[in-house]
Amino acid sequence: MKRRLEPELMEEPVLAAYAQADFSEPNGRFLQLLEECVPEAQCNGRVLDLGCGPGDIPLGLRKRYSQARCDALEDSRAMLDQAEAALANWPSLAARCREIHAVLPSEALPKAAYDPVISNSLLHHLADPQVLWQTVGEGAKPGAWVRVMEFMRPPSAQRVEALVANAAEEPEILQRDFRNSLFAAFELQEGAAQVQEAGSPLEVGRVSNHHLAIWGRLEDAYA
Repeated sequence: MKRRLEPELMEEPVLAAYAQADFSEPNGRFLQLLEECVPEAQCNGRVLDLGCGPGDIPLGLRKRYSQARCDALEDSRAMLDQAEAALANWPSLAARCREIHAVLPSEALPKAAYDPVISNSLLHHLADPQVLWQTVGEGAKPGAWVRVMEFMRPPSAQRVEALVANAAEEPEILQRDFRNSLFAAFELQEGAAQVQEAGSPLEVGRVSNHHLAIWGRLEDAYA
């Protein structure tokens, strides 16, 4: 099935629905996979989160790792506003977070500065996926770990609709956004081709019936 791009920025009604939705289960799964993959010493270092959304993962990361400092990049101002509102309830963690409103590629990010580089559900938003891998290669320190989790595009429109049907308890607007995301996502072999094109040593694998993960350790910067 051919990839179909979704709108670059979410509409306000979608953002409002996201503010009310509970993503604790998938976000918790991402953090668990991060804990299994990335050494604790790196998670307690300087972390770059690309496409942080409303900030759930950077917040959860700083709760788990007492020394973690996180630069959280997001291109939606409304999403960052949600992140700031959530962070206001955790003033002890605020000093360890820098929120960055920017679109990739961004000059706002320092080079070779980050221990792990992480991203959850950003890749399918990008018309050109290489801007993500370019940013990873430029921002990571030599020896840094990378953990990316993403939707995986199903083989047919029928399979997309079956997955959306499994989310029937969610508001209709979120079901629509989920459908758009699945059509805009990459297949497993496309993810592998992306990291190969970038000259990256990262591994690619399936982690659920509609998620793939890309992970590994960068011995040297590859960009």
